[in-house]
Amino acid sequence: MADLNCTVENCTYNEHYLCAKGDIMVGGRHACNCGDTCCESFSRRREGHDAYTSSLSHASSTISIDCEAVKCIYNQNYKCRADHVDIEGCGACESRGTICATFAEKQ
Repeated sequence: MADLNCTVENCTYNEHYLCAKGDIMVGGRHACNCGDTCCESFSRRREGHDAYTSSLSHASSTISIDCEAVKCIYNQNYKCRADHVDIEGCGACESRGTICATFAEKQ
């Protein structure tokens, strides 16, 4: 499990830069840089609706991360093994507007 910091404030799972989903999926099967990745678990917060928390009663700083970015040095058998992960995407409207800023390509 990784320490996660998420700056995608308009995601329904975001609660004070933490994630309340419980686990996330990072997409980017052919990613060669962080711009080619995304948080597939992103769900846009709708105006006038409360955020929901899935199986968690509150957001957590540690989270399980499944990852399709097989060229990332932290990807081991489709699981992220980084100690700390940053998900970014200010103003994202869909998952493609987010990135895994922790991505580092295997050499």
